[in-house]
Amino acid sequence: MATPRWRLVVRRFLRHRLATASLVVFVLLVLLAFVGGELWHYRYDVFTPDNSQPPSAEHPFGTDATGYDLLAQVLRGTQRSIEIALFVAAVSGVFGSVWGAVAGLHGGKVDTLMMRLADLVLIFPAIAVAAVLANNVGATSQGWLLIGLVLAALTWPYVARLVRGLVLSLREREFIAAARTFGAGSWRIIFRHVLPNAMGTIIVAVTIIVAVAILAETALSFIGFGVRPPDTSLGLLVSQNQTAVSTRPWLFYFPGLFIVVIALSVNFIGDGLRDAFDNTRSRSRR
Repeated sequence: MATPRWRLVVRRFLRHRLATASLVVFVLLVLLAFVGGELWHYRYDVFTPDNSQPPSAEHPFGTDATGYDLLAQVLRGTQRSIEIALFVAAVSGVFGSVWGAVAGLHGGKVDTLMMRLADLVLIFPAIAVAAVLANNVGATSQGWLLIGLVLAALTWPYVARLVRGLVLSLREREFIAAARTFGAGSWRIIFRHVLPNAMGTIIVAVTIIVAVAILAETALSFIGFGVRPPDTSLGLLVSQNQTAVSTRPWLFYFPGLFIVVIALSVNFIGDGLRDAFDNTRSRSRR
């Protein structure tokens, strides 16, 4: 009996030790941010009487000049940064996948027009455009959501181009021809046949976008166009504490370390998923 494809993918991924370890690290970071932040006895937006304290048992990451507990702020910043990154990946993944599938399946003028529009988005400098569009929204209660929408609007073409390229090779396959013979419409073919067969490519692309979105949000917050007080993010913490590197280095290095760990772990997860979905690579390793 043949082993289901998803089981093979899971087995291949688990053989990739670095990707498996990175997945564990990323899950632990998510739990730490979303659960640990609620359990930690200090709040990110409530200062303590302990000003500029170095790391200790009471404040593991130390405190800043106003008495805010840095661990509470890093946990909140990690939560907000991960929320933005996952939101960007979800929106750009869904929209880009459908856009690329429609373009690839129809071909001709439809394909040309849709992909030229995607190319038009790609030529813009993403950080500069995001800074302009996201200006003055980071301080609002739903600012992180608007920032996520801006970043998603600039990253979906990457998914669209990958999916479109795969669909161009799938649309001449027998199962697509059979679906058309039985009267299936374009949308039914896309959602029932094309996208399920492109899921491996989509998952890998979305994983990479998570890492890109983390770094993009960090860059925006660092230059003052991302998340703003009273909320916080990892990029904002690094920006606020860059002048304290020589006097209170813990304020700069702890949020910076979280950014590096998140970005690296997501990239390694993407490498493992790419190898797991690539039959050629798995055979060559044998």
